Amino acid sequence: MEYSTFGRHVAMDTWGVDFDLLNNAELLKHHMVEAAEACGATVLSVQAKQFEPQGATVLVLLSESHLSIHTYPEKGFAALDCYTCGETVDPEIAIGYMVKMLKPEKTYSRKLIRGVGEMEVMTPDMENELVKK
Repeated sequence: MEYSTFGRHVAMDTWGVDFDLLNNAELLKHHMVEAAEACGATVLSVQAKQFEPQGATVLVLLSESHLSIHTYPEKGFAALDCYTCGETVDPEIAIGYMVKMLKPEKTYSRKLIRGVGEMEVMTPDMENELVKK
């Protein structure tokens, strides 16, 4: 069987997020798994780390690649990242799920098309939708 190397990689910075949402690794872990499942990904494992005095990192290892979040609650900032290989799992759905949960005041994102030659950089469709709201 031959597999496609095509992949989509969405990275988003969120600003103006509530401190308590960003400072709860277990809550973020729960929602990150839901976000992965919402986009049709297969969750292989989950790692979560609560930092002191604040901050969290959650990494969801997917059969299709990964979903991650790194938080800085004292700044209201979270960096989200989702890379999926193939055509069937859309990383924008996972990132969009997390944005709805986090309710940031501002977002900045890019989508990379990978695995088909030179990487193409674009603004994700979901970012355009967020701007309209």
